[in-house]
Amino acid sequence: MIHLTASNFEIEARDSDLPVVVMFYAVWCGKCAMMKPVVEQMEKKYAGRIKFCETEIGESEDLAGKYGADIVPTFVMFKGREIESIMQGVLEKNVFEERVRELL
Repeated sequence: MIHLTASNFEIEARDSDLPVVVMFYAVWCGKCAMMKPVVEQMEKKYAGRIKFCETEIGESEDLAGKYGADIVPTFVMFKGREIESIMQGVLEKNVFEERVRELL
């Protein structure tokens, strides 16, 4: 996953030619640790078709606030510079993948 901060968020997430899934997480978050392997599986499965990124809320508080990541993990999905959907919390793998597929 591409690590995003305020300095590269626009170019990597908003300006991407591919749909983008951004996982907002916290280093102390157990639920985030549970979701990371699921996200990594989806990243491998959809390589070249969907870009997967991560943003640590402690180092990018402004981004977390801007995108409503008040619960971690929060997943913000972009398509064509627009927010396609936002999901929060632990998600079942099949539910997460269904939402990811909707970006295609």
